[in-house]
Amino acid sequence: MKKLTMMVAALGLCFLCAQTPLAGDTLATVKQKGVLVAGVKDSLPPFGYVDEKTREIVGYDIDFVKAIAQRLGVRLDLKPVTSASRMPQLSEGNIDIIAATMTKTPERAKQIDFSHTYFATGQKFLVKKGTVKGLKDLEGKKIGTAKGSTSEQNAAQALPTATVLSFDDYPQAFLALQQGKVFAVTTDESILAGMLAKAPNKAMFEITEVRISDEPYGLGLRKGDAAFLAVVNQALLEMERSGQAKAIFDKWFGPGSPTPMARGFVIKPD
Repeated sequence: MKKLTMMVAALGLCFLCAQTPLAGDTLATVKQKGVLVAGVKDSLPPFGYVDEKTREIVGYDIDFVKAIAQRLGVRLDLKPVTSASRMPQLSEGNIDIIAATMTKTPERAKQIDFSHTYFATGQKFLVKKGTVKGLKDLEGKKIGTAKGSTSEQNAAQALPTATVLSFDDYPQAFLALQQGKVFAVTTDESILAGMLAKAPNKAMFEITEVRISDEPYGLGLRKGDAAFLAVVNQALLEMERSGQAKAIFDKWFGPGSPTPMARGFVIKPD
């Protein structure tokens, strides 16, 4: 009976190893299969959302990971993720890379590796016009954000008397604001701008000047995946030198876009 138990355990371990990619194997696996699976947002313009005409996921993050797939000579497969599911999806081997408005933090860096910073923003608040002039106006209020995000933690730290309500994604939090269920929605300014630009009643709302954090975005990879990380970082640097990265920024955030920003584009080697 003891031998049988050990055999079952060994078989289970072999199956688990076969299902879970080992760190350092991603680059070889992607090239062998001819496809790069990227975890992206599908309801968060302009970073990742479903285009009404083509029914395809498009956006800033998608253009970056698409360029990386092209440099690898493989097909790109987009898999929708949420803030809470993206890291588990990566660690479980369901995706090869995270391209989903992911802020680089020391805590997350203990679990996964990050590429060079490819976008920089800061956390602010979306509110009804004229309701917030300073941080004290948000004290004791209900603040909506997304589960598993840095926005959750930052809001709780900056506003200890507020009630932070976490939703599955930011559009749900914005809907709660429109319905009067929360006083404000907080996340990165670029995300707030994207949601506001698509809102039919956007004239009723505004993004406050109150800023409670800096948010540098990185592409997420499995911990210790050095070869793949080197290739991704090299691709980002090449995109910067060629002007491709700046062109992507101008497309989604430049003067001609629906969500213009004065800053945001950056490729920053760490």
